[in-house]
Amino acid sequence: MKTIYASTSDYSFKKPTGVGLGNFDGLHLGHMALIDTLINESDLHSLESVVYTFVKHPENIIRKKLFTPLITTLEKKIEILSKRGLDYVYFEKFDEKYSRIKPEDFVEGILVKKLKMKLAVAGYDYRFGYKGEGDINLLKELGKRHGFKVIVIPPVKLEDEIVSSTNIRKYIKKGDMHKAFLHLGRHYSIKGQVERGKGIGRTLGFPTANISPKSYLVFPKKGVYITKVKIEDCIYPSVTNVGNNPTFGGNSYISVETFIMDFNKDIYGKEIEVFFIEKIRNEKKFSTIEELIIEMKKDLLKARKYFRSEYCT
Repeated sequence: MKTIYASTSDYSFKKPTGVGLGNFDGLHLGHMALIDTLINESDLHSLESVVYTFVKHPENIIRKKLFTPLITTLEKKIEILSKRGLDYVYFEKFDEKYSRIKPEDFVEGILVKKLKMKLAVAGYDYRFGYKGEGDINLLKELGKRHGFKVIVIPPVKLEDEIVSSTNIRKYIKKGDMHKAFLHLGRHYSIKGQVERGKGIGRTLGFPTANISPKSYLVFPKKGVYITKVKIEDCIYPSVTNVGNNPTFGGNSYISVETFIMDFNKDIYGKEIEVFFIEKIRNEKKFSTIEELIIEMKKDLLKARKYFRSEYCT
């Protein structure tokens, strides 16, 4: 898969393409249905498959005061898409100038002339162009005018609920990692470089790997979670606390601190990925250090019980 950034590349497509249109934050089950259709239909019609998306979330450019936290980093998007069999992912720079492009000019100037699009695959609620004036009906009209086919992907539902990035953010913020997992089709994860913390966990007998995730990501609700950690190519069972450490005076920022079970290697400076599986409890301020240690031991027991049942079934 070739990755193209419109802001730094004048790449010219030589062959006709099939293009998947959307923001694709989260790359959830609905997005994957669209992408799989794009790949299959492109193969059937001898087209090169392209996912056309954005470096930044359009809402964070248009609605400056209403910030939308992201589910997936740019790096994670590329990682997931590279495993699907796509030919290209094309990252457009969404800025003030781009936001003023008329729907017809976007389709003709970018999709048809630049990307050589012969097939467009989009979700049922896809909007494009200035103020979102373009919709699926207009896309179909323009398809007839410019000679490209349009495939519209209907909503994907789970238990009568539409799978959407908005709903997934809601579940992550509530700490409902199981619902987030069902809608994403994978466990929600956060990557970061292991930093040296205050060493509090080590003094309590629970040394943790501390990371400071990107602030634009959606954070799970404060609390303790059963997690798995990926370090290089290995996966380890773990317990993770997301919060401000209120027992020790509290931080002004949210930290992600992971105790990796039966693990004693030095991983300072290494990048790890934490996968959130199940919430154990909310974050709590304890009256004494002893109370905290007792609760942490309970958390660890619950996690060990979870992993034993996982591997024995």
